[in-house]
Amino acid sequence: MEWNEEKKAAQTTEHVVARRTLSIIEATGERAVEVRVYAPQPAGSAVGCRYEIDWPHGTQKMTMFGFDGVQALVHALQMVGTELYNSRYHEAGTLIFDKPGMGYGFPVPPSERSLLQGNDVDFL
Repeated sequence: MEWNEEKKAAQTTEHVVARRTLSIIEATGERAVEVRVYAPQPAGSAVGCRYEIDWPHGTQKMTMFGFDGVQALVHALQMVGTELYNSRYHEAGTLIFDKPGMGYGFPVPPSERSLLQGNDVDFL
């Protein structure tokens, strides 16, 4: 199976295992930003775990791979955290989960820990 076929196969039978809705505060009101994480699926010799972020400008879709489902899931969650903390909405201070400045509840890789704020600093 070709690598692209493996990636496509990993995205066809997944179901959502976790979902979180964040908000972007705009002058016209709040906009929902839903994050969905899908069940890890075999993808040839690896395992893929897809996630989606519904940004106002479009849905970001990515599949992260690992040796097994646990590693793929951890990579996906860390990548979600990285995407959130590096977004223009975070930089503008308009992206919130529970309360402004309290973090988003997603882990990040060690190289991104300096970006964490609020509860994420203490608990992730």
